[in-house]
Amino acid sequence: MAEHQPLLAKEQNLVDHGGSKPTSFLRSLARLLLKSLMWLIFILWVVVIFFFPTHTVMGSIFLGFSGPILVITLLAFVYIIAFPRCQFEYAKNSGKLPRFRLWTFPVIVDGPFGVVSAAEFIGVLLFSIYILWTVTARIIENQSTVSMLPLPSNEKLYFFLEITGAQFGSIGLFCLVFLFLPVARGSILLRLIDIPFEHATRYHVWLGHLTMVIFTIHGLLYVAAWALQGRLLQQLLEWKEVGVANLPGVISLLAGLFMWVTSFHPVRKNYFELFFYTHQLYVIFVIFLALHVGDFVFSIAAAAIFLFVLDRFLRFCQSRTNVDVLSAVCRPCGTVELVFSKPASLRYNALSFIFLQVRELSWLQWHPFSVSSSPMDGSYHLSILIKVLGEWTDKLCCLITDSPEQQESNINSKANKITASIEGPYGHEVPYHLMYKNLILVAGGIGITPFLAIISDICRRINEGKPCLPQNVLVIWSVKKSKELSLLSVLNEQCISSSCFDKLHLDLLAYVTQESEPPLEEGNLVHEDVKPASIFTINGKSMSCLVGTGNTFCSAIYYAVSTLGFILLFGLVEKYYIGPFGIYAWWYRGLLFTLCMVAGAVVFGGIVLFLWNHWEKNSGNAKWIEKDENKSVLHNEESTLPHVDFTSMLSPQYGRRPDFHDLFSLFVKEKEFIDVGVIVCGPPGLQTSVAKEVRSLNIKRKRNQAVFHFNSHSFDF
Repeated sequence: MAEHQPLLAKEQNLVDHGGSKPTSFLRSLARLLLKSLMWLIFILWVVVIFFFPTHTVMGSIFLGFSGPILVITLLAFVYIIAFPRCQFEYAKNSGKLPRFRLWTFPVIVDGPFGVVSAAEFIGVLLFSIYILWTVTARIIENQSTVSMLPLPSNEKLYFFLEITGAQFGSIGLFCLVFLFLPVARGSILLRLIDIPFEHATRYHVWLGHLTMVIFTIHGLLYVAAWALQGRLLQQLLEWKEVGVANLPGVISLLAGLFMWVTSFHPVRKNYFELFFYTHQLYVIFVIFLALHVGDFVFSIAAAAIFLFVLDRFLRFCQSRTNVDVLSAVCRPCGTVELVFSKPASLRYNALSFIFLQVRELSWLQWHPFSVSSSPMDGSYHLSILIKVLGEWTDKLCCLITDSPEQQESNINSKANKITASIEGPYGHEVPYHLMYKNLILVAGGIGITPFLAIISDICRRINEGKPCLPQNVLVIWSVKKSKELSLLSVLNEQCISSSCFDKLHLDLLAYVTQESEPPLEEGNLVHEDVKPASIFTINGKSMSCLVGTGNTFCSAIYYAVSTLGFILLFGLVEKYYIGPFGIYAWWYRGLLFTLCMVAGAVVFGGIVLFLWNHWEKNSGNAKWIEKDENKSVLHNEESTLPHVDFTSMLSPQYGRRPDFHDLFSLFVKEKEFIDVGVIVCGPPGLQTSVAKEVRSLNIKRKRNQAVFHFNSHSFDF
């Protein structure tokens, strides 16, 4: 640990702008005050929501329910800009005894929720308590109110069903706030608490099921009341001018039900396109919800929806850029490797991922892929590995390898064949794989992709003398066929200097589960005869930085201008149109409110994005290397030291699966008082097995033994 202290101190000094004690104290104090202010606003906001069921506060719902979210978002931008997070802030606690962390301690390891950490379990428990308390309190209050009314028993029942249905609708609106917050991929709020989008997606799925259950009950209670009164059809088709408009609510609920039914795991897994296309009905769902309840009630969920609109428009603008494919190759192991052009200013971590669209295959499909290159591999390119498994990936492979004769006759023919667009990169704000001195990486099949980036990142950081904690790394890789092991040769092609192994102890273990013995060509097991990559013409079209992690300052300006534009527009509409012309229809006011939200992002925010994009194109970061320098773009040749042959470090074992208990115990043998980071990338079964072992070892550990920290890096959309 001692050899890392100067590097860590240097990193901290850079963050503290000199590191003098008075300056450092003032910065720490300001950071604490700003963080405390955000927590205070959040707690007060939660308290208001919690007590809203029994103490309805009239007035500006927008300020009371949406205002705090917008203020916290603004403060989050200020916080991240003013206090750039030290990438190694957790290293300050490395000298202390190992301890459990709520985010990395798996509590539930199997079941419909998958692997759930202690922090996630507490969050789910608290949210469930809130919902149950709210529902119970309102039902009891409604029964008390109805019993006091001088009405016949049947009319009391109708009234009870209707007011209970209305209150379930308001509970659904509160859930809608939390439903939209995690689905904004580049959200500053996710960056603030360092939750990557693939984790936030799980919360969106959980909240989506809960929200639709509540909205469905809301609709069924009204349907039951109207059916008992014999006026069901009349009420379903009613579109009131003043009050709630029923027909838009029916349309919104139907759109939500279509999205809900197609979002269940069997449908997502077997019919992903059906799920994806149906989910675009969220536009209908939101618009008709605003028409249903009007601007006043819609304001409860307006802030979260507005933040999603900002993020969606930002992603739309980013995805309009066509990105140069510097090279493409189909490997014999059934994997496609693509290398894209990127600006030097684009920041990402080794555990990042992107969304890729290839327009020759589909104009609508976007697929997530882990980044296989380290940010240390080069300033102007980024690469991914794609396993050929389905129809889309099979077509992509055919597109790359199509017609060798045509390739020879026209070497640039493929430049016009692949039109790639990219969203991202997305991922953790802090590269947590660099926070552990002892690291275990568990991969299943193509799940090795992000770990190739991690290994490259660690090796290059050590070679270049940059801050890097990992000293002991164990890679456990499970594959079905031995031909998949050739993916490891990707690391060889990056020409990593072997000098890093003076400070790094790396073990590579592979398990081939569906072969009982090595193939006859065992000597060439992990080497493959890869055809030369298709090198495309560079047209100066790189990945856009119009993404949440690209430029925080520009993102903050985009957010501030869009928000002010939205508030200004609706204020002007209120003063010069709604008031003077006597606009009283709730549904129409809800429509105007929604249009102002969209206009705030598109018109006002669009001006910022145009200037931002124009500035990037004219900055020094957009100067691309000429076509005849492609080789230097794709390969680092700066080191003349001996390079590592990673394939020679691999000793495959056949016909069995890894025994995680023995492997983990052996890894920490004779090591006391240490933290071990465990990162898993693979199918749900693999995650469950590793999480179960981590939980077992942590529960049974003695005082001086290691603490294992479970981290998942897997996609399950």
